Amino acid sequence: MTVIENMSFEVADGDYLCIVGENGSGKSTLVKALLSLKKAEKGSIEFGEGLKKNEIGYLPQQTMAQKDFPASVYEVVLSGCLNSRGIRPFYSAKERKKALETMELLGITDLKNRSYRDLSGGQQQRVLLSRALCATKKLILLDEPVAGLDPIVTAELYDLIEKINKSGVTVIMVTHDLSAAVKCSRHILCMTENEWFFGSREEFLKSKFSDFMRGSEAGD
Repeated sequence: MTVIENMSFEVADGDYLCIVGENGSGKSTLVKALLSLKKAEKGSIEFGEGLKKNEIGYLPQQTMAQKDFPASVYEVVLSGCLNSRGIRPFYSAKERKKALETMELLGITDLKNRSYRDLSGGQQQRVLLSRALCATKKLILLDEPVAGLDPIVTAELYDLIEKINKSGVTVIMVTHDLSAAVKCSRHILCMTENEWFFGSREEFLKSKFSDFMRGSEAGD
């Protein structure tokens, strides 16, 4: 089954793209395609700037099983280096250093030895964001990163994502939070059941899709 046809967009180095749209419009399918977990029926996804498929940092929506994962914060963050470790049985000193650096960047160094499952939802998201950063220096893909978080923690997480973007990491974020998408992003990809839009934040605000999405939010 084809979810959406004739879609074309590009993400520049250092960009901040938000993907918004209706439920069932194909956002999850697109995420799988970007992660090379699903192949496009037609066309292709091209990676530029020397980016490799295994160099995309990914923060998925959490399941209840993941929230109860029995490992230390440091172990969870370090596992983000698995792809770069390859067949080596142990993590290198460089990888361990990177894990500590990303933890410091996200303000979770003091949680290093805590059990991941004992953390609050906001703390867990910081840990997973740190883990995703261990996998990349170039591109991070976030799928509803603030789902279920209270407004204060949500604002803090958005600030951290902006900080990561300003450090030079390209951000692609799937979100239902249209106000955050308009505030944070440089470009917006909007997906509806039959149409799609891609353009700058300013172009989106002037388009019919902006009114449609705001009406959809009000209906929710």
